[in-house]
Amino acid sequence: GGREEPYPGEERLLVPSPKVATYDLQPAMSAGGVTDALIQAIESGRFDFIVANYANPDMVGHTGVWDATVRAVETVDACLGRVVSALDAIDARDAGAPGSLLVVTADHGNADEMLDAHGAPVTAHSLNPVPIVAVGRAVTGRRLHDGVLADVAPTILELAGLEPWSGMTGKSLLEPCPP
Repeated sequence: GGREEPYPGEERLLVPSPKVATYDLQPAMSAGGVTDALIQAIESGRFDFIVANYANPDMVGHTGVWDATVRAVETVDACLGRVVSALDAIDARDAGAPGSLLVVTADHGNADEMLDAHGAPVTAHSLNPVPIVAVGRAVTGRRLHDGVLADVAPTILELAGLEPWSGMTGKSLLEPCPP
């Protein structure tokens, strides 16, 4: 966090957010542009690892506007569907390859808790557990158990067949599925 300088071998593409007073006015934000760029990067075959950020549920959630936040989440859902379709198309070309991996998670919630116990809007990050979803051939026969944010990187490394670095404090969330 807080590092602006790219690491060696890293490429960054920033898709600008719309210039609006508040994001409830444009809950789709730039998700379509993020998805287009992501699919182009996937289809290029140039990258072994890609990180993308869909800010919609967080940024629109901060407005406290229920309907707009629902539209933001629906937008990201549709965009992730497009990403999965692009990954599936690539995987279909070589059924013997390890295949792609999609991991969806976040470092905090926001859109998941829009109203407090009295029905008033909540505009702050929630303290609820954040799900992690992994999709791909490497996940077959395994499931993810609960953990903490520090466990995300070791989990992704294990799914990619790589060893975690010695300084990592987290552990893989993977476990075999019960028979």
